Amino acid sequence: MKGDTSQMIAKLHLYTLLKMTDNTVLAVLYGMISQASKQSILPRFDGSAFNDINYKANMDIVTDADTEMQSSIIDGLHRHWPHISVLGEEQSHLMQHAVMSNDKQAFWVLDPIDGTSNFAFGIPYFCISLSLIYQGVVRLGLVYDPMRDECFFASHGAGAWFNGNRLHSRELKAKADLKHAMALVDFKRLPMALSAGLASRPPYRSQRSFGASALDWCWIAANRCQLYLHGDQKLWDYSAGQLILREAGGMSCAFDGSSVFNNSLQSRTVIGASHPFLFEQWREWLSPYLHSFDSPMKRGDVRLIDPG
Repeated sequence: MKGDTSQMIAKLHLYTLLKMTDNTVLAVLYGMISQASKQSILPRFDGSAFNDINYKANMDIVTDADTEMQSSIIDGLHRHWPHISVLGEEQSHLMQHAVMSNDKQAFWVLDPIDGTSNFAFGIPYFCISLSLIYQGVVRLGLVYDPMRDECFFASHGAGAWFNGNRLHSRELKAKADLKHAMALVDFKRLPMALSAGLASRPPYRSQRSFGASALDWCWIAANRCQLYLHGDQKLWDYSAGQLILREAGGMSCAFDGSSVFNNSLQSRTVIGASHPFLFEQWREWLSPYLHSFDSPMKRGDVRLIDPG
């Protein structure tokens, strides 16, 4: 009986959230996250974060600001919607799986600082990423860049926004051709043959790698860069960003052609572009390096072909 009551309350909170206008939800989330950033991130962006570095089991960096931001944002979310769970990057695997185990309940996905290495070493390219997932669909996505006070937001089926202005990634700055495009490519996580092919025969104008996946998605959506390639992203890296890109008019898929978002904690690969025409050209150029899949497969099963 107690469990049934709890589920009813959770549904009521979710109903209230989904009935709020996008502008109202955005105002609440932006206020919460920007304020937390001013308290926990910006005061540390003076070199002091470097002294707070710790390492996870996989040797990823985590700082005091990461854990402080996560606690602050979760507290804020629970003040407004106390019965909607939060899956945070800095939680234990056990807690993360517990949140995802109830597929009938909505939950938030939070990366308190995406690009922690950049933050810790004084590189001004990092962000906070937050999304809402319900019934296997990303309903809301927000990515906030505290260094530039830039907020990217999308609502499922209702478009994407950047600091109050509608995002239209299909409005190309250059010709819709690979050779004129700027690419964001994370070489570190790509298969060797693909990395070698890109290095020796780049199809684009130029390439950058900035080190914050969620913000990368938004820069593609804002058409600051036009192509995207990444070999290993977690749910908190891509859930908000892929919604923002899609609602802005861009396209993405995994290396095997399946959707990047698959409502799991499984690592995902990413091919993306700001415009459908560029997306098809990008996939066509990449295809000789990737096995043609009939069904989604794990990243470790990807077989590579060096086209010579």
